[in-house]
Amino acid sequence: QVQLVESGGGLVQPGGSLRLSCTASGGTFSTYAMGWYRQAPGKQRELVATITVGVSTKYEDAVKGRFTISRDTAKNTVYLQMNSLKPEDTAVYYCNLRTFLSDVYWGQGTQVTVSS
Repeated sequence: QVQLVESGGGLVQPGGSLRLSCTASGGTFSTYAMGWYRQAPGKQRELVATITVGVSTKYEDAVKGRFTISRDTAKNTVYLQMNSLKPEDTAVYYCNLRTFLSDVYWGQGTQVTVSS
């Protein structure tokens, strides 16, 4: 069974930075893409950023220019560098992994709070 373990969330002031990490382990899988989604209170889960095995990236418009997604294929790890954080970035951030067989796995979520 594939497991995704996230880390790096926390409380940060507006304008600050955080770096999220997510490592996949367990089972046998061939990763097509990894990414990050977020869910704020009372809102639906939304895509933040994804990166494919071919290093093709996609970002939500609201985070373009502020967030950067990257991955270490050898470590099955994906990172999300978040700069210039805003209060509206406050949410639970979930790691996501999609295999070439279209299996989808989720992490348990990590809280990011942007507040002064």
